[in-house]
Amino acid sequence: MSSVAPLVSLLRHGFIPGSDRIVDRYGRTFTYLRVSVTDLCNLRCVYCMPDEGMKWLPRDEILSFEEIVTVVEAAAAVGVYKIRLTGGEPLVRSDIAALTGMVARVPGITDLALTTNGTRLAELAIPLALAGLKRINISLDTMDPTKFKAIARRHELSEVLEGIRAAQNAGLNPIKINMVVLGGLNDAEVADFASMTLDQDLDVRFIEYMPLEEAKGCAMGSGNFSFVSNELTKQRIAARFGTLEPLETGDTMKGPAEVFRLKNAAGRLGFISAMSAPFCQKCDRLRLTATGEIRSCLLDGGGIPIKQMLRNGGTRADIIAAFRESADIKPEVHKDWANIPAASMSQIGG
Repeated sequence: MSSVAPLVSLLRHGFIPGSDRIVDRYGRTFTYLRVSVTDLCNLRCVYCMPDEGMKWLPRDEILSFEEIVTVVEAAAAVGVYKIRLTGGEPLVRSDIAALTGMVARVPGITDLALTTNGTRLAELAIPLALAGLKRINISLDTMDPTKFKAIARRHELSEVLEGIRAAQNAGLNPIKINMVVLGGLNDAEVADFASMTLDQDLDVRFIEYMPLEEAKGCAMGSGNFSFVSNELTKQRIAARFGTLEPLETGDTMKGPAEVFRLKNAAGRLGFISAMSAPFCQKCDRLRLTATGEIRSCLLDGGGIPIKQMLRNGGTRADIIAAFRESADIKPEVHKDWANIPAASMSQIGG
């Protein structure tokens, strides 16, 4: 996507950049909103939640489609043009393709993406693409059925692989495969994952494990896996394929990942090093939780609740003021991981 396209679209719809944009105390401008549409998930990944699962929220605690779109419209009015739908697992929310279409039609939104575990993608890839979804991230931590069961505590590996093929057939692009690297569990597969990019136009991204509160005592506590730095992951891939070629990235590849390519490969490799090399200084995103809270940071900074305001006649100006308040409390760098309070990734949206 051209970097000029979002600006042209905003001007066409009467949105004026500049003073209207959301800028925090450290000069970061926010053009990206991640929207968690549900706290529900049909997997139980060891690094995300306890084996017994979470206590799911009552339906009326979750924002409606209309409320979500109202917030997106307010965000677009102040320069946000990138939206990512997340969860939980967004594809378990009923009529997710309908919501996707509603968001895609918001004036000023030119980049609409979704993150999924892929288990329902085979049936939904085409409806989502027809609704206006541009690109997709699919979480896949192993291609070994036994390891998949150990990590996800479910058996749906074949469904995820089928979902990847369905996304390709639906024309979604780019397709990013997200692998959380877990030492002693799936780290021996990193070169195999990298090989997926040799003859397929895929972005395979290696994500350092983040010690979320939900996973403590059920995975790390039992010694099932350990942290692996992306520097080590790069070395393991280079040992098989040779030097990784660093790439300049276009607008759709901007973000927390360092991007590389194997020699003559069709696809790309990304490395998200949240632990070893935090990327807070270039963070351009705010978050809307499934429960109607605007958060400035996944892990720190607190949030501004807007659900009751939405349900009691709040105006667009009120929502924009909440965005600005959230940006104002965004930390320059999040706290040390040991000091970050427990928070539900399934509600916030990872």
